[in-house]
Amino acid sequence: MTLSVTERSAPAKRLLATLLPIALLSVPLPLLAQPSNDSNGTVDSVSDDLPLEEIQTFAEVFERIKRAYVEDVEDRTLLRNAMRGMLSELDPHSAYLDKEEYQSLRESTEGEFGGIGIEVGMENGQLMVITPIDDTPASEAGLMSRDIIISIDGTPTEGMSLQEAVTLMRGDPNTTLDISVLRAGEESPREFTLTREIIRSESVKHELLETGYGYLRISQFQSRTPEQARQALERMSREQPLDGLVLDLRNNPGGVLQAAVGVADLFLDEGLIVYTEGRIPDNELSFSASADTPAGDVPLVVLINGGSASAAEIVAGALQDQRRGVIMGTDSFGKGSVQQIMPLGNGEGLKLTTALYYTPEGRSIQAQGIEPDVDVVRGRLEVAEGRREIREADLEGHLRSQQAPRDQEEVSQRLREDYQLGEALNLLKALNVVDRRRH
Repeated sequence: MTLSVTERSAPAKRLLATLLPIALLSVPLPLLAQPSNDSNGTVDSVSDDLPLEEIQTFAEVFERIKRAYVEDVEDRTLLRNAMRGMLSELDPHSAYLDKEEYQSLRESTEGEFGGIGIEVGMENGQLMVITPIDDTPASEAGLMSRDIIISIDGTPTEGMSLQEAVTLMRGDPNTTLDISVLRAGEESPREFTLTREIIRSESVKHELLETGYGYLRISQFQSRTPEQARQALERMSREQPLDGLVLDLRNNPGGVLQAAVGVADLFLDEGLIVYTEGRIPDNELSFSASADTPAGDVPLVVLINGGSASAAEIVAGALQDQRRGVIMGTDSFGKGSVQQIMPLGNGEGLKLTTALYYTPEGRSIQAQGIEPDVDVVRGRLEVAEGRREIREADLEGHLRSQQAPRDQEEVSQRLREDYQLGEALNLLKALNVVDRRRH
């Protein structure tokens, strides 16, 4: 095929002059190629030739924009936009990152940035809330998983890339952000005005729900999460061994793969945790549990929901496949792809999907998610007015039991407001009753 550079604008000529040698070098030439025979005597062939016709079309589109677009656009801008489009059309998580976006992503990974504390993704071209991060402006304002963000500070999100949306939502602390949100089942959008803060995400919280029954909340997976979770387990079991534990992964958007492996390893003493498969060998990884397991025999219930994604699904899937705990709640998000951050020579970068996660039994998490063993929809326990009996503990000035925790009222309030957590605690108690009867 012949590529002509006559009657074209100077930018188009320069573009073709750059792309043409690349295209020609990719064409298999019999005099230059060095075919190799495999064990069956067949000859490998080149299958990734650059399509010359599409390169010419690209140059033509470039030329039309330079000549006829209503405003003058720099070549650099057009090429960067082309790279953005090339990546964004692959999947919702691949992206081209300019210097600001690359730095922003690094800050997010390190666990500190200025923003409203929200994890977002794209679904069917719409900007969707995956989950609000605990104790941030987004969670305190009441944003929920699967809310559709239709505008940010008056700018419609339709056609906006994921990175553009993240950049708009981040900013200096104490500045305000207006977003419009459409929630499932509602016809009119909800309006939120949020004040940005420095988001320092503490990924692990813990407490005793009752004597012997622990609660471990992991809001996202950062590099120090496994060690923090180990320390929390040690604190909760310091006075007496735990009779049961609730591991709360609801609205956990994921994070660092190695952190998820480390958390799963706290409960597993052997066997596969997760493996990945990609097109090149470097992206095929496998992670197994070690024998050093501080909570290997504690009865376990794991809470998940539609905001549990990526690394959270890795942990839930591993514990489910290993029959290590009971998974309770609702179906998880289904984000089972691996993204690598690749720096470029100009200080910018790529976020590129390179592999898929698989649970120990070979289940793909991608677009499937983790189905709970026990379905429990989030709700709230209510006590009918006038039906509650008065007990000694309700009387003013009552004597405290020496064994009763002083924050029992606060803990009871958490259980009253969180139906799924209450059901998880009930299940742990039932498992202990069954286990005692067996022995």
